[in-house]
Amino acid sequence: MSIRCRLGEIMAERKLMNKDVVALTGVSRNTITSLAANATKRIDYDTLGALCKGLGVYPGDIIEYIPENNEESR
Repeated sequence: MSIRCRLGEIMAERKLMNKDVVALTGVSRNTITSLAANATKRIDYDTLGALCKGLGVYPGDIIEYIPENNEESR
């Protein structure tokens, strides 16, 4: 099972820089940088909520589940 964060893709689609997302959400720059690079193992509900509110998205738009090859046949 693999979970990935799509924040970097959302930012690229909207041509947003880290500082723009910080201003929209109030989430720290370090957190935005880690999430955008998909280099984090967890995300706090408060952070996820701030991203959803600030960017006008739903949690499922930010977090993506990617099944492993052997899971697809279930």
